[in-house]
Amino acid sequence: MLRPRGPYADSVDALLLSLRAAGFSGAPVPAGVTGDGRERLEFIEGDVALPPYPDWAQSDEALASVAVLMRRFHDASGAAWSPELAGLAWSAELADPAGGAAGLAGGAGLAGGAVICHNDVCLENLVFQDGVAIALLDFDFAAPGRPVYDLAQFARLCVPIDDEVSAARLGWQPADKSARLRLVADSYGLDLGSRRQLLEVMDASIARGGEFVRRRVEAGDPNFIAMWEAMGGGERFDRRRRWWSAQRQRFATVLR
Repeated sequence: MLRPRGPYADSVDALLLSLRAAGFSGAPVPAGVTGDGRERLEFIEGDVALPPYPDWAQSDEALASVAVLMRRFHDASGAAWSPELAGLAWSAELADPAGGAAGLAGGAGLAGGAVICHNDVCLENLVFQDGVAIALLDFDFAAPGRPVYDLAQFARLCVPIDDEVSAARLGWQPADKSARLRLVADSYGLDLGSRRQLLEVMDASIARGGEFVRRRVEAGDPNFIAMWEAMGGGERFDRRRRWWSAQRQRFATVLR
């Protein structure tokens, strides 16, 4: 697989190699750079879901399999953690504001709480085989952070934690979203303290919603401008904040 080499490619290469050394096969490893500067990555056979998302990608089985894959990824990232890896340059665009200093509360945490998170686990960045997630793609936004932060961003995108208008525009079908968030927590293995933390991270993420997209729009990125217009501009994020405020207690109750 060939792709443009990003500004943090050296750090991402180091992460991918360290994950493979830790026994994690759910991410491609770098395989060199072409003469025109593109990076070559291992090809992982499978299916990638694009919007409007197909039915198989919206199943509870697919969602649970991603949570299991993320737990394996975080375990491997924690095992591979080193001061050298943490000290590399990482993207700050989608990174955990709390950094890597604090891990999951309670027994589901990793040693020291220090991992490199993916930060953009969406259906477009996953490889599935027979409806089961087997690999993560596109680590451009990877950075040190809390596993629960990474999990919350995935849940926001793939439960999805979003109002029905915005979700439908991406092809999501109506579903019991609180039950799907509970499925993510159960499949990952979150204890009660970590589930409370998951909700707190979700609160902060939704409150900040739109900042990243707006920065890309203001920078003139045509892809983000098109998405901004298609999804309703800033009103999309205001609508989600109102929806979350009205629905949050239901999610909190189901997660107990």
